[in-house]
Amino acid sequence: MRLGESSLTIQQMQRVAAITDPSLKLAWTAAYAADDRKGVDICLLDVSGVSYLSDYFVIITGLSKTQVRAIYQGIEEAALEHCQRQPQHIEGQAECSWVLMDYGDVIVHVQLPKERQYYNLEAFWGHAQRIPFESLVTT
Repeated sequence: MRLGESSLTIQQMQRVAAITDPSLKLAWTAAYAADDRKGVDICLLDVSGVSYLSDYFVIITGLSKTQVRAIYQGIEEAALEHCQRQPQHIEGQAECSWVLMDYGDVIVHVQLPKERQYYNLEAFWGHAQRIPFESLVTT
């Protein structure tokens, strides 16, 4: 990202700006930032009614360790820029096969396909409400 260039597209920024719930705004910001870095199978889960851990999970697949790194770094930049938030903790940065970003109210999982399939977080949290996500990035 170049100096002065936003990590989100104009359309993404407009959608995020319209969200009043700070936790949901952060979740969408993370999803759009991952989308911008070509993350695939982006899933947003509202776990507020079924978990005391957080309000939202964002689950993303990166197709290589390099892409996983780019995705989590893009999310970190976008969260700071658009939500003025930094993660409380980041786990898995060294291996980049599964990076967990803990913002407290939002937990972001960026996984390689093997880890995503094996741990299948969507099934584990299947009783949570899934929020439909549609990519705004054109290829």
